[in-house]
Amino acid sequence: MGYWRKPEKTVEEFTADGWFRTGDQGTLSSDGYLTIVGRAKDLVISGGYNVYPKEVEMAIDALPGVGESAVIGIPDRDFGEAVTAVVVRKDDGPTGEQIIKALKGQLANYKVPKHVHFVPELPRNAMGKVMKNVLRDTYGKPVAVA
Repeated sequence: MGYWRKPEKTVEEFTADGWFRTGDQGTLSSDGYLTIVGRAKDLVISGGYNVYPKEVEMAIDALPGVGESAVIGIPDRDFGEAVTAVVVRKDDGPTGEQIIKALKGQLANYKVPKHVHFVPELPRNAMGKVMKNVLRDTYGKPVAVA
């Protein structure tokens, strides 16, 4: 019926008639198919444009030398949020500049990460999901591209 011992969280996450707000975001095609494109908490709004992290992550993950990635938004004075990638490289993987250059040919400019960080592995919870909140806490301040 809600979150245990967290009434404020229950009010925030459930509607008045008991429906749970999952935070999932999707698009509905003209022929009626629903495609989940991400989670509301993970959506990056950069310069007034919505950036769905999954789209950027798929482009990064397809690059040679990339093991996996996670895309987050970090505060940015000019754009509200800056698209930021946290990447696990394979041996001889690309540099941050190489990743950005490759994505500029594939994605709209506002979707291309402004910052790239490299980690040996992404932080995960007990269910195996990437903990983007930890990444936002860790990389919440912009730094130069590696």
